[in-house]
Amino acid sequence: MLDKVRNIGIMAHVDAGKTTTTERILYYSGTKHKVGDVDDGDTTTDFDPLERQKGITINSAAVSIDWQDDAGNDIAINIIDTPGHVDFTAEVERSLRVLDGAVGVFCAKGGVEVQSETVWRQATKYKVPRLAYVNKLDRMGANFWACVEQMKTKLHANPVVVTIPAGQDDKLEGIIDLIRMKLITRNLADKTHREFYIEDIPEKYREEAAKRRAEMLDGVSLASDEIMELVLEGKPVSEEMIRKALRKGTLENTFTPVHCGSSKMFHGVQQLLDLVVDCLPSPLDRPPVDATHPKTKEHEVRKPDASEPMSALAFKTVAETNGDLVYIRVYSGELKPGETYTNTTTGKKERIARFYRMMGDKRISLEKAGPGDIVAAMGLADTFTGNTLSDPDKPVALEAIQFPKPVISQSLTFSKQLDAGKVGEALNRLVRDDPTLKTHTDEETKDTIISGMGELHLEISIEKLKRAVNIKQEDTESVKLGKPRVAYRQSLAKTVDFEYKFQKQTGGRGKFAVIAVKYTPLTPEQIEEKVKEIVELNDPKVKPDPNNVYFVNSITQGAIDKQYIPSVEEGLREEAKKGYKYPFPFVDLEFDLHFGKMHDVDSSQDAFYLCAREAFREAQSKAGIQLLEPVMKVVVVCPKDYQGSITGNISSKRGVIEETSEEYGVAQVSAKVPLANLFGYTSDLRSATKGQASFSMEFSHYAPVPVELADLPPGTVREGR
Repeated sequence: MLDKVRNIGIMAHVDAGKTTTTERILYYSGTKHKVGDVDDGDTTTDFDPLERQKGITINSAAVSIDWQDDAGNDIAINIIDTPGHVDFTAEVERSLRVLDGAVGVFCAKGGVEVQSETVWRQATKYKVPRLAYVNKLDRMGANFWACVEQMKTKLHANPVVVTIPAGQDDKLEGIIDLIRMKLITRNLADKTHREFYIEDIPEKYREEAAKRRAEMLDGVSLASDEIMELVLEGKPVSEEMIRKALRKGTLENTFTPVHCGSSKMFHGVQQLLDLVVDCLPSPLDRPPVDATHPKTKEHEVRKPDASEPMSALAFKTVAETNGDLVYIRVYSGELKPGETYTNTTTGKKERIARFYRMMGDKRISLEKAGPGDIVAAMGLADTFTGNTLSDPDKPVALEAIQFPKPVISQSLTFSKQLDAGKVGEALNRLVRDDPTLKTHTDEETKDTIISGMGELHLEISIEKLKRAVNIKQEDTESVKLGKPRVAYRQSLAKTVDFEYKFQKQTGGRGKFAVIAVKYTPLTPEQIEEKVKEIVELNDPKVKPDPNNVYFVNSITQGAIDKQYIPSVEEGLREEAKKGYKYPFPFVDLEFDLHFGKMHDVDSSQDAFYLCAREAFREAQSKAGIQLLEPVMKVVVVCPKDYQGSITGNISSKRGVIEETSEEYGVAQVSAKVPLANLFGYTSDLRSATKGQASFSMEFSHYAPVPVELADLPPGTVREGR
């Protein structure tokens, strides 16, 4: 009964109320008999000691509930609560990759904040249908309609409001359901918080409710010609018709239904669950998953059907002492414990010992899992995030998950008293858990370098490391982090076009290859156009390059045999991983191969590969190098009295102020600031505002930086070779 399943994610900016909302959902569904609270540290999804200590979600966590639809049918809702901090955006990325729908939670006071925009873009990338839930209407300064307007301007969404607040701030009485045209209020005398009154709308709210219902009908009419005709004729529209149109428009991503409430005060959570059931897709409502044959690379699809060959994607790995716990989304067929499957990513056979449905950190054993199920498996030795498990007789490979690259690095030193083997094993586990965390050894200094998405990300990772090797958190000597380093990138300073000849004769068969390549640094506009072309192509085998490095084959009349073309591309891309002058990857670059020569005897794939590498090194010398640094989008919220000092401080950090606003005595400053100048900004901000300001940031783009301003690693070649 796949139509009775919903796989959803709860996503939001930090402190919008995701975890509180999830706790209320668990309570109202009867899954929990006591309401958990973030402040009390007893929530189901924030079960990690670090999460409870810091009061933020760090890891995505899965829970499952049952809820009834209007007909009394049980609907199984699998929920993943995702982090709201930008440093842990990988958790959101991999969750949205496997979910069918999502609920975006917004703070009625904060509106659409930085990470709200990020997670919304991620959901758009995977074409995930969404609901919007405006939470915290009981907060002083709450502004529901301002938040809805920001959805249009910042998210480029098409919101259709289905509930509105009856009062706001401390005068919040309840919510008005525009579909039923009823006021829903809580029985304040009921200590279980389960009893509600559904009443006629009071006179003081009727005019506003009628106006907003008319706007809602205009919105849903985009998905229903029948409703459009009734609206034009001034005839009544039934609840059933509205709900049907809401579902159709949501599934098609024509619009986003908007609901309101206050999870903390128990307003609107039950109605949110009703909307999840009514509007968000079941696995059957989503298109068949795209796949490729691992050998032939032919395009295939897998339907959400138990009779289809089994296919599943590993989207999260949790390293444990007794073996990794691998989270899996099943797309087709049935997964059974004790059966052997093929990991088509690695080519290895895997046997699943057992698997579970997760309830935070609690596990419920299962005998089988079918299409749409999200489970955690034990016994997989070589299956990690992004790998595909498939029927050995009918193997397919599903699209892997693309994660953002780390933007900050720090050296990591350990006390000699620590067991090096234990530390190394713990580090390996951390990296397996988190695809955005990387480690390597510096070739010159021999230091261990750890790289991640931000200072908080690295701080949390080190705390996890300490816990893994039994080091007390207050011990600052056993594990030390060095000065943060920026993850720079590079591109060519200008376009160059030249021919390069590679020839070697060492006795016997030689090596001969000639290629002519045009090397072009790409502008943001050109990159956007290329990505658009790839998306419009709609070929599952062709995806936008995460570094925006593109290869174009313009060879005509057989100047180079087609068997050599892939070797040229491979050589260019390999050399682009690290330049000769700076040890950073190349980004925003196009290679256009337009001419070449070959020899009947001495030409080979290896010759063209080596030719391409040497040619690109020469191109770097001819064109010059443009060093690039990561620039972050920063949003500071502070009392208006501090706005001037905040903007001045940002300007002193080479930042560019993009927008300022003020409401209810609170100022908001949005800016673009180089990451190199943001280290320690938390302390700076605290000192400048007496602890009354907060900020958030996310990666924006890479921008040119003068070499003299760059904090380059030791041993970097600055001038020539």
